Amino acid sequence: MSEPLSELDGNEVFSEKKEECGLFGIFGDPDAVQKTYYGLHSLQHRGQEAAGIASSDGEFIQCYKGMGNVSRVFRAGSGVLEKLANSMAIGHVRYSTAGSSTVDNSQPLLAEYSRGQVAVAHNGNLINAGLLRDEYEAYGSIFKCTSDTEIIVHLLAKPTHQNKPDPLGHVLNHLQGAYSLLFMFADHIIAARDPYGVKPLSIGRTEKGVFVVASESCAFDAIGAAFVRDVEPGEIVQLDAKGLHSRFFVRRGDITPAHCIFEHVYFAKQNSCIYGENVHELRKKLGRQLAREHAVEADVVIPVPDSGTSAAIGYAEQSGIPFDMGFVRSHYIGRTFISPEQKMREVEVRLKLAVIKEVVAGKRVVVVDDSIVRGTTTRGKIRTLREAGATEIHMRVSCPPIRHPCYYGIDFPTKEELLANNRDLDEIRKFLEVDSVGYLSLEGMLSCAALPADHYCTACWSGKYRIPIDIALNKFTMEHYQMTMFEGFSATHE
Repeated sequence: MSEPLSELDGNEVFSEKKEECGLFGIFGDPDAVQKTYYGLHSLQHRGQEAAGIASSDGEFIQCYKGMGNVSRVFRAGSGVLEKLANSMAIGHVRYSTAGSSTVDNSQPLLAEYSRGQVAVAHNGNLINAGLLRDEYEAYGSIFKCTSDTEIIVHLLAKPTHQNKPDPLGHVLNHLQGAYSLLFMFADHIIAARDPYGVKPLSIGRTEKGVFVVASESCAFDAIGAAFVRDVEPGEIVQLDAKGLHSRFFVRRGDITPAHCIFEHVYFAKQNSCIYGENVHELRKKLGRQLAREHAVEADVVIPVPDSGTSAAIGYAEQSGIPFDMGFVRSHYIGRTFISPEQKMREVEVRLKLAVIKEVVAGKRVVVVDDSIVRGTTTRGKIRTLREAGATEIHMRVSCPPIRHPCYYGIDFPTKEELLANNRDLDEIRKFLEVDSVGYLSLEGMLSCAALPADHYCTACWSGKYRIPIDIALNKFTMEHYQMTMFEGFSATHE
């Protein structure tokens, strides 16, 4: 039996627009751990805060995780991957949307209960995690971290849940919110997706017939696997020695999907297929529609790389304005950091995006970005263009104004911190210090997507939350339980 591996220490990492997490799992490959490492590398854009891999030899699960990106946690020469080597593995890259940025909250979470070991990796956010945690703590359960993922383990270990015909399906029906999940038991891997299908999760297959699951299909490209299909909303997929098996914990067709379209706008990598559509091609469609809705006379179209590049290409194609790269992005800084001082924020903007003066000097510039959250970093980019000699700057955004927080796994700020909250377009223009600003309409964005409009979640723009977020009614149930428990205690000791 192998010994558990230790964890790395690290520091907190903060981001203005925090990414979602990335999942990767593979069963039945002698190089499973190495391929998980490569898969996580390809998903690094989804989380740079922490990384981890769990593997099993069929009897014992071991896990190694730490703070930082994949290369740092599993740095060359450390021997960690060699120690983890087994034929089945799951991995996780993280940005915290629930729970603080500590190594204890990094994933996979490894736990042991009456049926053995289990490792869990999660992308999403459980709305009812707080209520469930309160209930379990009232019964005496002890939690090791503040991540909402840990509550899943406690649910799974509950004896009354274990006695159900499908314990895992029963547990998943207790969860409210958005989630894509990977479970690794001693001899098999399970992938599951919430009934609304908010978070993406795909199945791939190698040339040798080995099944793989990942948050995005770009991870399959990294290991030479082919995309097979998406894990369907409400589906449980099991990978074991007999192959792939599927079942549903909700009735198929009972719930209309609410896929996160922000995956297409910002999160996903351009070469990924999300919800049946290539990300790069859809972003170009968004850019073309943006040009139709917000035309302007200008000399050059430049993107805010990398997620704004495809939309900028589409805008240039539709408008006939030449496309060029006006910014050079540093890939060593990561996605936008938050600093306590505004001056430091401005310095970090300059470090992250350097202006090519020859492209913008003396020109009317269209700047295309995927989205704007607070607007402070965007304003910093605009100022660098002014300093470089741009005569006019027209801001174009390939999604609608973000006016509402996300409760499903995107760490948007509070409503009050959002730039578009209680501001009209002219007020936004003045704040950004641009000559004009144009956002893609909600209708225009949805018209570009392949699926019906009601198959996407648009809550951060429309404020219409498909998965109920108001769980205030449930708290009275919890209070009733607590009062009943303590009433019994008092009666016994009077």
